Amino acid sequence: MTQPLGRKSLLAGSRLGASAPDRTGIVHLGLGNFHRAHGAVYTAQAMAAAGGDWGIRGFAHSSDRVVAPMRAQDNVYSILQLTERGAEAGLVDVHRDTGVAAQDPAAVVDAIADPAHRIVSLTVSEVGYTRDPATGRLALDAPEVAADLTAGSTPRTAVGMIARGLEQRAASGEPFAVLSCDNLQSAGDVTRAVVEEFLQAAGVSDDVLSFVSSSVSFPNGMVDRIVPRTTDEHSRIVADLLGVQDLCPVPAEEFTMWVLEDDFAGGRPAWDLAGATFSNEIEAYEMVKLRLLNGSHSLIAYLGILSGAPTIDVAWGQDFVREAVLNGITDDYLPTFTPPTGFDADAYVSELDARWRNPLIGHATTQVGTDGSLKLLQRIPNAALFHLRRGDMPHHLALCIAAWIACVAPPAGFTPEPLAERIVEPARDRLAAAVDGAVTVADHVRRIMNGGFFPDALAEQDAFTVRVADLLTLVVRDGVRAAAADVAASR
Repeated sequence: MTQPLGRKSLLAGSRLGASAPDRTGIVHLGLGNFHRAHGAVYTAQAMAAAGGDWGIRGFAHSSDRVVAPMRAQDNVYSILQLTERGAEAGLVDVHRDTGVAAQDPAAVVDAIADPAHRIVSLTVSEVGYTRDPATGRLALDAPEVAADLTAGSTPRTAVGMIARGLEQRAASGEPFAVLSCDNLQSAGDVTRAVVEEFLQAAGVSDDVLSFVSSSVSFPNGMVDRIVPRTTDEHSRIVADLLGVQDLCPVPAEEFTMWVLEDDFAGGRPAWDLAGATFSNEIEAYEMVKLRLLNGSHSLIAYLGILSGAPTIDVAWGQDFVREAVLNGITDDYLPTFTPPTGFDADAYVSELDARWRNPLIGHATTQVGTDGSLKLLQRIPNAALFHLRRGDMPHHLALCIAAWIACVAPPAGFTPEPLAERIVEPARDRLAAAVDGAVTVADHVRRIMNGGFFPDALAEQDAFTVRVADLLTLVVRDGVRAAAADVAASR
């Protein structure tokens, strides 16, 4: 018989790390599954190792889908760790307050300004940084950013809320850190850039700009843990394992990794004692994650969707997908960066294989394929340009773009597998407008490559555009396996 989950039902031995004290030291934006399985767990374990007032005040962006059940159970929830050996569960008790930013954005601004808080962390996905996809700068012309910049308005974008919170915090002068936990290259530098661009566009005082420059740090970091969506089955498993009814459990793989710069102006939890790595080789670790894992993940997803595979493990079980991804790692990704000291590429790829084949994760290909217009910008252009400027063709990167186009902006006369309709792609309408009237597949691809969806430097590489078009033609005419076979024959 199960009992409702709450602080009174924290079972002996079931808690991961320590419960947080009532005082909060961290504000978090983006109260989804990844934060709750990653940063929150490291924080609980850090407090178990070294204490500290590091309770978390968490804000979902626009929905109370997670907030309502968390509040109903005292903000306690379970992590359901899914491994090839089976499942195990533990309880996390570090959030002391939760809210919805869209419902009360002023509360977010006030929380960031509160001198008791020393860190604001973010898991708002690539789209949450409101950047122009082509330039990487803050999208000042975007309606939501323009609205936030209006004098006297209450900001509603993540960047706007952080910037206005820092503007208010400048009065106290208390140092602070803004920590991006999203899959962005040089995430800390990106966050600093868009926040400072916002403040400058807003016309804040020199004192505020000086405070942000001197007393607010933006550490770079790399995060890694596969966290699928929650289903009713996950709640059932937690009930069987712990005897509690969790309304918002978080399923997660066993693997977890966090690499950070040790640059926290206001102090930090003892995350190093919880297993996080502090390093001055962040860029190298980022390349491992963004290219070998994330870039490959995109290719698995789009090839899987086009072949009717609903989950990553099913897609990975197809020989043509495995061959394309493993050869892509060897040919197109590994040569493009210097790995961290002591990095064992073979061991890492073997670990990726184990993670992708885990059938208990059930990671939807459509979830991984979501926001491709933003994600691919982080994963493909720079790597592709590395090869193209040397006279080489990165065939597997071209295949990834062709497969993405086939899924979210298919040429006239081609209908992808029904799974493709489930992909959340913010650029669907812009893509459709760009290709409207295209007569040939080559014209279709050229309009996308030259339409501001990718950097000009890549769009100018005509041979790459031609290769993408050739592969998309094969997908349309003969199917995705034929396109993958053509890439394999081109090695």
